[in-house]
Amino acid sequence: QMRLVESGGALVQAGDSLRLSCVASGRSFGSYTYGWFHQAPGKERVVVASIAWGPTSSWVADSVKGRFTISRDNRKNTVYLQMNRLKVDDTGVYTCAARFPASGQYSNWGQGTQVTVSS
Repeated sequence: QMRLVESGGALVQAGDSLRLSCVASGRSFGSYTYGWFHQAPGKERVVVASIAWGPTSSWVADSVKGRFTISRDNRKNTVYLQMNRLKVDDTGVYTCAARFPASGQYSNWGQGTQVTVSS
């Protein structure tokens, strides 16, 4: 099965930027839709961005629209989450996941990377 490894989380100040990376193993990186999930302390995990293979296939949640951008590099088997103008509420664990495009269920999950935003 696919293995996903996130990196890039850090302790930053409000207004700073981070880029998270998710490297996927396997031979079918381009066949999957990928999502980034955010779980704030004490709250449920929610999807904040997703991307399929097309240039117009990306989506971001309203809560991060205009600040976060999801992208992918199939040659590097990597999905990115560019996070700009970070807010304290963005603090939490960010996890990438993969699913087949026809499925709404994410079946492959990474370990997550911690992002902490201080005021």
